[in-house]
Amino acid sequence: MKHRSLLLALTTLLLVGLLVSACGSAATKAPAATEAPAATEAPATEAPAATEAPATACEGDYVLVPKNLGNPYFDTANNGAQEAAKELGITVLYQGSATADATEQITLLNSLIAQQPCGLAISANDADALVPTGQAAMDANIPVVTWDSAIAPDGRTIHINQAILHDIGAIQIQMASELAGPDGGQIAILSATSTAPNQNAWIEVMKEELEKPEYANLELVEVVYGDDDDTKSYNEAQALFTKYPDLKVIIAPTTVGIAASARAVTDAELIGKVFVTGLGTPNQMREYVKNGAAPQFALWNPSDLGYLAVYAMHALANGEITAEAGQTFEAGKLGEYTIEDDPDLGLNVLLGLPFVYNAENIDDFNW
Repeated sequence: MKHRSLLLALTTLLLVGLLVSACGSAATKAPAATEAPAATEAPATEAPAATEAPATACEGDYVLVPKNLGNPYFDTANNGAQEAAKELGITVLYQGSATADATEQITLLNSLIAQQPCGLAISANDADALVPTGQAAMDANIPVVTWDSAIAPDGRTIHINQAILHDIGAIQIQMASELAGPDGGQIAILSATSTAPNQNAWIEVMKEELEKPEYANLELVEVVYGDDDDTKSYNEAQALFTKYPDLKVIIAPTTVGIAASARAVTDAELIGKVFVTGLGTPNQMREYVKNGAAPQFALWNPSDLGYLAVYAMHALANGEITAEAGQTFEAGKLGEYTIEDDPDLGLNVLLGLPFVYNAENIDDFNW
């Protein structure tokens, strides 16, 4: 009997111990289910449950961070971001440094991280330099969405890709070729900063395109940098006129550079001799399209880019998506988007294809 009693007691203690252990495990797991960033570690089958838990909603501010303030391109993106914010019932702050400088951007981001926003949507001034800052944000359970210009994959949660990299570079060489005419000629590139990851990637594609037989009559004479500063970009364009008297086309894959270059062509009375193309916005380029300084240029809609960045940031912050390839989310008027995993770009969402603006369609757009 003593042996049977002892056995019964030990069995009872063992069962009690197991129950206590199970309760302890449930208690430690419960908070994680309410934290949106922790959802990245959950099995894919658990993702739908995250969208059904109102308690996961982040009630703080979101922040859209451009490369720099005072840039029409980024201001237009912010217009789209604010439209999305209104639809979602959230607050999106628009904060950036005065100049397109990675060090200044890092300082700003560190300050924002300390304030624990619901999410950060960043256009990076330097893909690699911002990685530790992006990691610090993610370590603080703040989703990091990049747009326009990506932080390297290790430093962000997901990237909003405005268009396929190759398509953006290729369309600019195509437009330059059309403007140079059948005889071709000398072309130059006036970029933003020398460290801007999107600019450098597009320029590499342009160089690859120039190796194709159909562009054999185009000669790339130089790549210069205006640092996304209007005055410097204007002066760099003027220097190109002087250095290369036979220059046919300036390609400026930056909204500041393209407008400054077109103004320089206009002021120098070189319309019809030197053409400008690249990436710009309709309102800033309308005058130069119509006067012939920049007959055509391309871009996506930056308003849609800011709009999509906010919807993606909100979906991540509230557990609707967990940054895994194949997941989908709704982005208001833009419809459904799917997260893709690119070998070079990493996890990203593609906005769409670049669009060519010219005299026939420029007045259809007002932004």
